Amino acid sequence: MIDSSIFQGKKAAYYTLGCKLNFSETSTFGELLRQMGVRTVEKGEQADICLINTCSVTETADHKCRQMIHRMVRQHPTALVVVTGCYAQLEAEKVSRFDGVDLVLGAQEKARLIQFLSEAWVRRTAMSESLSLHEYHAVDKTKDITSFAPSCSRGNRTRYFLKVQDGCNYFCTYCTIPYARGFSRNPSIDSLVRQAKQVADEGGKEIVLTGVNIGDFGQTTGEHFLDLIKALDQIEGVKRYRISSLEPNLLSDELIEYCAQSRAFMPHFHIPLQSGSDEVLRLMHRRYDTSLFAHKIQLIKSFMPDAFIGVDVMVGTRGELPEYFEACYDFLRSLDVTQLHVFPYSERPGTAALNIPYVVSDKEKKLRSKRLLELSDEKTHAFYQRHIGQQAEVLFERAPRGRAMHGFTRNYIRVELPPSMACEEYDNELLQVRLGEFNHDKTALRAEVL
Repeated sequence: MIDSSIFQGKKAAYYTLGCKLNFSETSTFGELLRQMGVRTVEKGEQADICLINTCSVTETADHKCRQMIHRMVRQHPTALVVVTGCYAQLEAEKVSRFDGVDLVLGAQEKARLIQFLSEAWVRRTAMSESLSLHEYHAVDKTKDITSFAPSCSRGNRTRYFLKVQDGCNYFCTYCTIPYARGFSRNPSIDSLVRQAKQVADEGGKEIVLTGVNIGDFGQTTGEHFLDLIKALDQIEGVKRYRISSLEPNLLSDELIEYCAQSRAFMPHFHIPLQSGSDEVLRLMHRRYDTSLFAHKIQLIKSFMPDAFIGVDVMVGTRGELPEYFEACYDFLRSLDVTQLHVFPYSERPGTAALNIPYVVSDKEKKLRSKRLLELSDEKTHAFYQRHIGQQAEVLFERAPRGRAMHGFTRNYIRVELPPSMACEEYDNELLQVRLGEFNHDKTALRAEVL
């Protein structure tokens, strides 16, 4: 039993790096601490607890994690500092030696974060002569990570993020995520339905389904992702669902068809391609080819012509010869997709990709990234342009007084209301608007409420 009284009146600072799943988990940790009497630190205050949720998808991410850990320790020198997330899992011993770090919690341990934090605080109180415990909790090996830390939270956003799955069984040659988060696992459909109903009870209107490889849902319970989609669709209080990311080989034709006629699943897909070259896909050990990927895009557009489709692409991976990149570029140009999320390849220690001999220079990676980002801008601009003048339903999000208000259409077009038209009553409301021209930086379409 955790004695919540030890947390009463404490202040906590949070910092998250990486994916939406990390942000959702941090928000959940914050809510658990809030229920125990901990409030979020305000600007200029000293925190009693610092929680840093880390990412390790690239070397740049690792560097940012190290910077943020050191910065939080400097800013809050007397705080109990907890580091969790992917970087903590992969580099636990290194992180545990950083000055000021008290707890390092891996993927298995973070499910019991409050318990670890409570025990550490009790020990700290008994060791008042030392401001830093310099504790290191042994981080379980990948095969031993079996716990699932539930998460359904919205943080400072209108949308809720519901964690439906964690871990990955794929072991692509460039990736460390399976080592950082363990094998694929998930809670039951019934438990997720209960969490979604709680969102509806709180007035939430939109839920984003998050996870590491959510199409692999069911590894723990023997259920299927499509069954989860159908069950969530029955909760009428939730007006919108978005699926954060689905592997192409797990995006079934049946799922696409169901989403097209469903009550609440939006015409919005995010599909990782990684490369438009079949040769590079084989080097990556991806489980599909460009033919299958093109089929999925064509099928989505046949059922939902106005669907927003985002695509992840990695450039400069080992083995990406110039002709392979050109094939990738041409393939992406041919696809009816909306936006490219472009990531330069980053070498990760211990990955099989390091055995591939051909190395792309950093300069060439930047050039390839630039070309794909320009292609992405073209496609996104054309997609937005086609919708100017149309009516659309928008879920608006709160904005600071005097600032423009933003929201998203069903198919994920970002919409802007100028300050003169924005009002607090629009927050978390679904409103009909007419879409106008681009805003000043072309990141949204201006709109008027009908």
